[in-house]
Amino acid sequence: MLPLQKKTLSLFLTIIVLIIPLTFGTITPSDKKAKDKDASASPSFKKGPIAENVVERGLVTKSPSPLDIIYESSAYCKKTAERNVTRPVLGYVTPWNNHGYDVAKTFANKFTMISPVWLQVKRKPAGTYYMAGTHDIDHEWVREVRKRGKKSGVKIVPRVLFDGWTSDDFYALFTSGTEPKELTKTLVTSLKAYKFDGVTLEVWSQLGGQAKPALQKLVKLLGEALNKAGLIFILVIPPPLTNQGKPGMIEHEDLKAVYSHVDYFSIMTYDYSSPERPGANSPIKWIQKCIETLTPAKSDREKFLIGLNFYGYQYTSTGGHPIFGNEYLETLSKAKTIDWSEDVEEHFFEVKDKEGKRTIFYPTLMSIKRRLKLAEDLGCGLAIWELGQGLDYFYDLL
Repeated sequence: MLPLQKKTLSLFLTIIVLIIPLTFGTITPSDKKAKDKDASASPSFKKGPIAENVVERGLVTKSPSPLDIIYESSAYCKKTAERNVTRPVLGYVTPWNNHGYDVAKTFANKFTMISPVWLQVKRKPAGTYYMAGTHDIDHEWVREVRKRGKKSGVKIVPRVLFDGWTSDDFYALFTSGTEPKELTKTLVTSLKAYKFDGVTLEVWSQLGGQAKPALQKLVKLLGEALNKAGLIFILVIPPPLTNQGKPGMIEHEDLKAVYSHVDYFSIMTYDYSSPERPGANSPIKWIQKCIETLTPAKSDREKFLIGLNFYGYQYTSTGGHPIFGNEYLETLSKAKTIDWSEDVEEHFFEVKDKEGKRTIFYPTLMSIKRRLKLAEDLGCGLAIWELGQGLDYFYDLL
């Protein structure tokens, strides 16, 4: 290709990304203003809903072109009530990412559970508990998601985080004879008061693999109370293996101890790499090893939800950071090709500009398709983090 043609193509790709409707999710609240500001759509790019899904359009491939991804990614199939995944699917939604709220409504029937990231359980010095974050609860959105998700019977199971807890707080909880019951009462009462269907509890990782017997005892107590109240209990757990193949913060015996008290386990099988150790977001062989490490029996995996990232990661010579829909597409416009790694089963590409050399790993239709197949083969469901960070045509595969 002649130098002038290269410059013309590069300029063309840069311009078209800038006029794409920025309906993709971002991770910070400050980006919402920019998104709303640039919401105008370009008629030259496909936008959903349309008649054909991504499979029928021939887009699930190891060798997509950057332009195809940019051109096609906002167009999703109009048959949003049809599910391709037969097992449970949990989708996380964050309050700082408005597009995730829209995705949950549009594709409500693709999910069996939606977990808005709203709530934090707090401990007072006197040993009592209260629920924070209730100001983020959007009752109208909850009603709309349930209305649109009648076919799948979607349930609303907000995430509750043990936010701001100190080691002294956990020690008091684990050694007191009354505090575990107080915590349980606060949790159940709050979920009932706001008419939620259950809870997605994140606490295991915060203890760094410590105090396992006390944590198991707490999980059992919570599970019994939630079950008695008719509420779903999802426990978020870290992967059992590190990126070096060493044991993580949870083991088979831990899972076995609490298995009967939990409805689902949301397994964080992502963030495999880091700026200190750049690479794939979630190598598929590592995912499989994680699941098989937790339990070798396929029949026991019906409660497992494999973590599936809908965000990517960008690496530079000085570090790296997560990358999401609109930034990904803008960066992709500068790439000549996108490469497939058969070993990790993920796509990646490199760009060089005034910011230097950057390497980007981000989900594609093919990488998602491979992980959906793996989940099916292993007998697991899915947990997607998070709904506003991906591309709209991803949901055709669910």
